[in-house]
Order: sequence, then C-alpha cells, then structure tokens
Amino acid sequence: MSHPRTCAIILELAIVTVLAFIITGCGKSDKLGQNSGYSPKSVKDVNPSRQSAPSGALPSPDEEVWVIVKPRQSTRAPRSTDTPGCGSMLTKLPGEAQNIPLPLKHTDIKASISTYIASVNVQQQFHNPYDQKIEAVYVFPLPQNAAVTDFIMTIGDRRIRGIIREKSEAQKIYNAAKQAGHVASLLTQQRANIFTQKVANIEPGKRIDVDIKYFNTLAYRDGWYEFILPTVVGPRFNPPFAKDPIKAAAWDKHAQTSNGTTVTYLRPHQRSGHDIAVSLDIDAGVKIEEVTSDSHQIKLTKSSPSKHRITLAQNDRIPNKDFVLRYRVAGKQIKTNLVLHRDPQDPRNAHFALTLYPPQYLKTLQRHPVEMIFVVDTSGSMSGKPLTQVKAAMRHALRNLNPHDTFQIIRFANRASSLGSQPIPANDRNIQRALDFVDNLSSGGGTMAMTGINASLNMNHDLERLRYICFMTDGFIGNEREVLGAIHNKLGQSRVFSFGVGSSPNRYLMNRMAKVGRGAVAFLPLETSGKKVMNAFFSRVSHPAMSNIKIDFGNLKVTEMYPKRLPDLYVGRPVVITGKMTLPDNPTSTIVMRGRAGHNDIEAGIRINLKTRHANHPALPAVFARMKIADLADRSTFQDIPDLKNRIKSIALQHNLLSAYTAFVAVDPTRRTTGTQGTTVHQGVPVPKGTRYKTTVDPDSTPTD
Repeated sequence: MSHPRTCAIILELAIVTVLAFIITGCGKSDKLGQNSGYSPKSVKDVNPSRQSAPSGALPSPDEEVWVIVKPRQSTRAPRSTDTPGCGSMLTKLPGEAQNIPLPLKHTDIKASISTYIASVNVQQQFHNPYDQKIEAVYVFPLPQNAAVTDFIMTIGDRRIRGIIREKSEAQKIYNAAKQAGHVASLLTQQRANIFTQKVANIEPGKRIDVDIKYFNTLAYRDGWYEFILPTVVGPRFNPPFAKDPIKAAAWDKHAQTSNGTTVTYLRPHQRSGHDIAVSLDIDAGVKIEEVTSDSHQIKLTKSSPSKHRITLAQNDRIPNKDFVLRYRVAGKQIKTNLVLHRDPQDPRNAHFALTLYPPQYLKTLQRHPVEMIFVVDTSGSMSGKPLTQVKAAMRHALRNLNPHDTFQIIRFANRASSLGSQPIPANDRNIQRALDFVDNLSSGGGTMAMTGINASLNMNHDLERLRYICFMTDGFIGNEREVLGAIHNKLGQSRVFSFGVGSSPNRYLMNRMAKVGRGAVAFLPLETSGKKVMNAFFSRVSHPAMSNIKIDFGNLKVTEMYPKRLPDLYVGRPVVITGKMTLPDNPTSTIVMRGRAGHNDIEAGIRINLKTRHANHPALPAVFARMKIADLADRSTFQDIPDLKNRIKSIALQHNLLSAYTAFVAVDPTRRTTGTQGTTVHQGVPVPKGTRYKTTVDPDSTPTD
C-alpha cells in the first residue's frame, strides 16, 4: 500500500530530525545485548561484526530505527492503512462514535478462587492494525495486593516464558531485542497497582498475546467475600515537584516526558475495539448463599451448592470501571481460619495465612461517643456524579450522629476550608448548618490531598471520644507516599476510614490509608446507595474496635509475620496476616488473640489440629512475599529502611515476583522481523465511568468532550 506523498515527507522529516539527536551507538544492539544478558549472536540474521553508525548518520540496512511520533491534534484518528502518527485521518459524522485503531484488541481474564485466595490469568491480545511494525505500550491496573508470578508471550503456536530480572537489566534486554528486530515484551511496575506492558516489533496484521498470572487474597466482610478486578487507571493529579508522577494526557496529544508514567485517554466520543471477558470459578468449600455485582451484569452457572461460575454479560464489557463481585457463604464466618503450605524440602517449615475474627458479642456493647471528622475531596476529578454521591452519603452520615457526638467537615481542593477550627457538638442547630454546608459544596481545582490530611490531623482531639477521620475521595493523586507518611507521623489516637468514591478509585491509596491509619476501607461506587454504605460504616464504628492486639501462637513457632503492626479489628471485618512458621511435633495447638474493646480486656482462641488441616496451598509463598514487600514499602513512607531497594529486589527475585525493582521480560530470538523502521503506539484508554474528561485529562477540550 503506497501512502500519500505528503505523509511520506512528514515521516521522512521526523526520522531525520530524530536521527540528528540520536546518541553515538544507537545501533549497538550486540554490545548492549552482551552487557544485559541478551545475546543477539545466537540469532542467525543478526550480524555480530556490524559496526555502529557514527552519530547523526543514517542507519545501515540491518539497523532498527524507532520513531515516537506525536499524533497531529484532530478529531479524526489514523486509518488502519495509514502510517501511525503520519496525520491521515478518518471522518466522523456528528453524534457518531469515532473508532480508533489501537493495538490492544481484547483482554481475557480467567480466575479461580479457593478459600480466600484468587488465582488470576490475564491475557492481553495485541494486534497490529497498521501497515508497518509497531511497539505497543499499555498502562493498566491490577489489584494493589496482586502477586505477579508468571509471564508468557505467545506468537502463533510458540509460547515463550518470561524471565524475572532486576528492572534496569530487564529493560536493557528488551531494548537490545527491540533494536535487533526481535519480538519482545516487558512488564514493569510503576505503583503497587499500576503496571506498564510493552510489546516490540509487532508486524502488520500479526497478533501477539501476553499472559500475566497473579495471586491475591480476597477481602471478607460480614459474611461476604469480595473479588475486585480493576480495568482502567484513573487520571491522577500530581502536585508540583511530585516524584515519579502518574500523568494523564489526551491520546491525540501524547508526547514523551522525561519522568513519571503517562496514561493516555481517549476522548468521550472516541472508541477503540478493546473489550474484556471475565470467567470466574468459585470453590467456596461451603454453600454459597448469594452472588451479586453492583458494577456489571453477570451470568451465573451453578455446578454445586459450593461451586459457581460467573461470566460477564456480553453487553457489559467496556473496560471503564472496576469489576466487583461479592458472594455470601453459609454461616456467620468462614470455616477455615488457618491455611498452610508446607515446604516440600522440609515439611516442618510452612508458610501460613491466618484470619483473625473479633468476637461476635462486641455487638452487644454500648455505643461509645465518637468524634467524626469528615474530609471531602471537591477537586475537579470529583465533579458530577462522584460529588453528588458523596453529598448523599454525607447527609445520611450527619443524620446518624447523636447528641453525645462531635463532628467537623473539611473540604479540600487547591486549599482546605471547614465549618470551624474545632469539632462541634452534634446538636440540631449544628447538624442543619452542616447540611447547608454540604449542599453548597462544588467541585474544581487540583487534588491537593495534603491540605485535607493536615487540616484533619492537626485538629485538637477530645480524648473522651473515639476519633474517626472519614476521608472521602477518588484518590486520583500521584503523591501517595507523602499522604501516607503524614498519616503515620500525625495519627495519634485517631483512626482513618477511607471511602473510595467512583467507578475506578485508587484502591491502593484507599487501602493503605486505612491500613496506616488503623481504620478500615469502604467504597462508594456510583451505582450503590450512599445510605447503604454509611449505614454499614456506622454499624462498624458503633461497636468498640478490638485494639492493641497481641497474638499467642502457643507451640507454633512463628519466624516472620506480616503486617508486623497488627491493625484494629472491627465486627464483621477480619484481618488476614501471612508469615512463616516451624510446626511442632504435637499436632494440636491453640492460637489466642488478646486485646481491648472500649475499656474492656477481651480474649478469643482458635484450636488447630495439624493432622486434619490441608497443607498444600502453593500460592501462599507468593502472597507472603508480596505482603513482606508491601510492609517494607509502607514503612519506607515514614522511616528510613536501610538498603530498601536491594531488600525488595532480593525478595522478589527469590520468589519470581514482579516488584518496583524487578521486571519480567520475554524475547523471541528465533527470527528477526521484517522492516527497519517501527513506531511506538500508546494504547488509549477510556476515562473511568462517571469521571469528566475535561476536568481530569484535557481542560482545553471542547465542551462535548
């Protein structure tokens, strides 16, 4: 297919311009490969004696040239027969969705759940719709506690298993393979819940699949398990001088930046062919009473009372909101409290996961007066439905207060403001003032979360009341580390309850805020009643937390346990801890949990019989390693951890685990792709459902965007 002459001229000028700035040795793929562990010498069609071209010189016929072209701003997208980024456009009729040909065509998720551990395989199907080869770049989310342990690239009938390497080494291997013309893929982690997939040298019309396998533990609340699958990264706000920011850019305006990670978003009238399919097999071990999803339409198939299969409905597969599935099991709590995996080499050593439950009789204790500090995000990303949802929840929360309580409301965007400088009594007059304040809330500005954090934590605390700081936000910020550090350093006797608002909140931040703040997390989706969420919250805080928890493992010798600092327990909200232990000769043991509920000392015990307990859960070592890394990362936000990078890297490499300092890389060295030129194409994604494109991505866009 021949291209218009003007397009060819533009492309040639772009290549010459880029080459003029390429550093000496752009073609040194042989040397780079040797230094990085990737050796092109083993590939027949690479000439090991080739010398690098002088700086600024045109490439020799067997060298690769990669050009990242900023697409021309337009309402039209490249045709599948156009050179990517050359400027050829597709006409869009008024009111008609504009189809954008992009590399990622489909994501197929297959998951299985045993007890409370999920095993998930995510297959990303990339296809090149253009007429020259491309590199696809895709920024996507996974659960914040996902332990990624396997990575496979499929080309036709060939499956190539990725290897785990130190991050910079993996990047060198990938770059060397890319420059040598080999198909390669690289998976890196930018946050605990944000990842980047790169696939190089996808030839025109060809398909390449990438399979990612991970394990994670499920939350359990009031008899319900919760399986969460995030599908899109929400646009973050980054304060000035933020380190390693997560940036948002319009897909047709994207340009390379020197720091951070950029997520490219399609305009509201633009669509790509990317959709998702989900198949989830649940083996609960006990009867499943009920299955529900407030986020998606699902199809349910029952093979037995304890085994169900859930799939997504055909008409609900656009990846613009988190998939959240909840299922209720028989009984007031799950039956298995301790899960083990014995070391195959030494069966006396085992990894474990222990679920702690607060005693049910806490529900009968008298409600203690509370001090409620509501911190409400009113930044631009909360405009529209998210803020409307928050207002509805806030009105209900205020009406749940009683005359013995005190409260305060703090709103924040670029700055913070409040009803007053101190908590005020929850009398009728003040409640009405607060309701009027909530009604007048409006959105706009940046998400300067630190203004809200500091205002709430610096407020004087009446120690006669339990203080709960309710932080209500979508979490679309890039300075998570700063926020978590402030909570740890200033928390005092407060507890932080985080409320994640919207269809794709920053779950990593919300969970970590509650964890560091010794509270709990709740989510306020756009489709769920704010009254329902707030009723559950007040039911929780109406009963004293079991705090200052200590665990006596009896004759079970625990050598490591995470999290090291146990959070408070709330009725219906157990806590899962993982670790390593040495098993005793005596098969029976008792685990005793002690703590305080209000002003009372309480105790609860769990009897264990090791002979009757199943001890083959191969996911546990990876889950343990992920929690160990998370504990190190959490503590690094508020204290210096000696040799943090090497400690995390060592754990990840030992367990074949993706982390901030390790990466998966896969290379097909059997052949070199045709063509000497390629283009990097960034996968555009939709903004999360309910999030306004104009206020979060591109303020200069037209009103229809």
